[in-house]
Amino acid sequence: MPAPKFEPQHLPDAAPNNHGRTTAGWVTNGLIVLGALVAGIGIMIPQLALLWVGAGVVVVALAVGATLRALGYGQPLK
Repeated sequence: MPAPKFEPQHLPDAAPNNHGRTTAGWVTNGLIVLGALVAGIGIMIPQLALLWVGAGVVVVALAVGATLRALGYGQPLK
């Protein structure tokens, strides 16, 4: 089966060439890993409070990432 041919006017725009290597991406990922680590420790030693603190760190990480992206430190939407 031959590959479909696209005319130049039907091609999508090129994606940014940063592959997600932005300040917002790094901070968000780092905080999510930290939250998962804290929650995992809370599971290993039965401390329900530590589990919830880790989950809270993950939620804060998502908010921080969205804020940094809105401030221009992330990959642009379009």
